[in-house]
Amino acid sequence: MTDRNCTIAPLTLTIEAQSGRARAGRLLTPHGVVPTPCFMPVGTQATVKSVSPDDLSNVGAAMILANTYHLLLRPGPEIVAAHGGLHCFMGWQGPILTDSGGFQVWSLARLRCIDDDGVTFRSHLDGSEHRLTPERVMAIQAQLGADVVMAFDECVGYPATHTEAAAAAQRTSRWLERCLDARPGPGQALFGIVQGSTFTDLRTASAQATVAADLPGYAIGGLSVGESKAEMWRIVEHTVPLLPAERPRYLMGIGSPEDLVEAVRLGIDLFDCVLPTRAARHAGLYTDAGRLNIRKARFRADLGPIDPNCDCATCRTFTASYVHHLFRAKELLAYRLATVHNLRYLTRLTERMRAAIAADAYEAFRDDFLAKFRAPDARERSRQQQRWQAAQRRAASSPAAQSAPAAEC
Repeated sequence: MTDRNCTIAPLTLTIEAQSGRARAGRLLTPHGVVPTPCFMPVGTQATVKSVSPDDLSNVGAAMILANTYHLLLRPGPEIVAAHGGLHCFMGWQGPILTDSGGFQVWSLARLRCIDDDGVTFRSHLDGSEHRLTPERVMAIQAQLGADVVMAFDECVGYPATHTEAAAAAQRTSRWLERCLDARPGPGQALFGIVQGSTFTDLRTASAQATVAADLPGYAIGGLSVGESKAEMWRIVEHTVPLLPAERPRYLMGIGSPEDLVEAVRLGIDLFDCVLPTRAARHAGLYTDAGRLNIRKARFRADLGPIDPNCDCATCRTFTASYVHHLFRAKELLAYRLATVHNLRYLTRLTERMRAAIAADAYEAFRDDFLAKFRAPDARERSRQQQRWQAAQRRAASSPAAQSAPAAEC
């Protein structure tokens, strides 16, 4: 595949420090430098829910994510292109990564049909039929104009049989070849995605095929879809050494603080997840002690900040009592203030991780953080997973989706 080499794209990673497998660096993109490790807030529909681009800059976000599937359906890539691309469309001048839409298509269940050429699916919005192929995905992402674009992949759920996971991983490799033939847009860097579910032999084969393409960066996909944390970390630990040390490594769909800390220990550079912003809109706010629910009665008369160690605009300006009141009163400002806090918390966490790596003291930092941070137990994580799955079912059960016929294979 080297005749279709994509490393000409203006994206380079410089590793500045390392502590064990954890590393700190600087990712150079056409729209600025991204300090790594970096958490990317998710702006699925060209907006990070409830906050403005200025808010994102103020919390220290270096790079954000948008989604090809959702922007295809609304407003359409031609509208974004008419604005000059996503940066002008949404008023964000920092780096942007666009997901290919593979995960969203997978989550559509009865509304999609996958074959070797691509995916036919019906919109969850109005039931209209659409077709995505690797070539079409690359063309859409060229119109969107992100700095980093993801290859079209097939994600499988959990549990999956070895046969199912192998078929998806092999199809993902073939689709990567077609993405390379289609080529990213000017100035765009194409990342490949390693698939293979929880099977190490499939992950190895997928990583080898993806690395053979000599891409500017690599992602580990198909995790955090229902498997246990132990299973997820087993696969990440197996896969990371198979990826080039000089290229950025992106773990897709990871966003809880304890997961970021563990992923960095294993050598991951980039992350994205809707969890921090979704949790914020449901009154879940992060601190070093864990996630608190600001709606609880104990905050009703709390005249201090949410977190005395936090320097976000919410904690510097408002009391916990006030934010509690906003949620109880169902005021829209609650969502913005909570989201600002959570995004700043994760940005500060990555800054602290960078400092620990620079001091070659990452293991001590990790141990200290995990000793204090109260993560959800397995039962609570299961409940959270069930809520996420219920949300996916509701989307697929909207009136438009229900009235649409199932995709025909």
